[in-house]
Amino acid sequence: MLKWLRGLRAAPVLPDAAWQAALARYPFLVQHDASDDERLRTMAAEFLRDKEFHGAHGFVITDEVALAIAAQAVLPVLHLPGGLDWYGDFVGIVVHPSEVVARRKTMDEAGVVHEYDEVVAGEAMERGPVMLSWQDVLAGSLTADVGYNVVVHEFAHKIDMRDGVADGCPTLPARFAGTSSAREARAAWTDVIEPAYQSFREQTIVAERFGGEAPWLDAYGAESISEFFAVACEAYFVNRLRFGEEFPALCALFDAFFRPEKA
Repeated sequence: MLKWLRGLRAAPVLPDAAWQAALARYPFLVQHDASDDERLRTMAAEFLRDKEFHGAHGFVITDEVALAIAAQAVLPVLHLPGGLDWYGDFVGIVVHPSEVVARRKTMDEAGVVHEYDEVVAGEAMERGPVMLSWQDVLAGSLTADVGYNVVVHEFAHKIDMRDGVADGCPTLPARFAGTSSAREARAAWTDVIEPAYQSFREQTIVAERFGGEAPWLDAYGAESISEFFAVACEAYFVNRLRFGEEFPALCALFDAFFRPEKA
């Protein structure tokens, strides 16, 4: 359905008991001021109006399931200009009861095709639906200390892919970080996230191969800079204090993008 048609329908009224239960289960949702809390609730209702949930393998989409996903999905766009327009390239959200085994195919530099299975807790498809494991969505209520959140991760990918490329750099606004052109803005972003990614990747490799100290963030972020962006977003939104201690420069960069009115 066209976006302007969806906008004609009123957003659902979220029952207070259900909303409070979601906030109690995911405490990181309430680390804001009162105006943020009201905005979160309003945008979650609009998200539920605009998106379609589908259960896979007999999984039943209850109000609890849909509300838990909606409340966490709107966190990354809570203060972004355009709000939910960042998620305008898709409608469907597919929820599996648990992790999914996905068949992958890649080609190496020599042109040899490799096929393998990968266990995934979620997946965001460019201009397509978002897939989530309910088991891992629920785990988000317990994993904020380690900066893990599958919902934020997959919707961060959607933000990254808005310009058609998953490269760890979302579409940046005009005059981002005091820059005067899109090229300067991208350079300012890259100058911060690239060294953070390389340092994280090196620490992950040392930990895995030589028994060094493991990084705080999920090691999956070392797979690529786009995965690092998504993993970093998880931690930024569910445990900003620890994220700021571990990645102060990156935290300031994210502040400038995700909370421009406070930058």
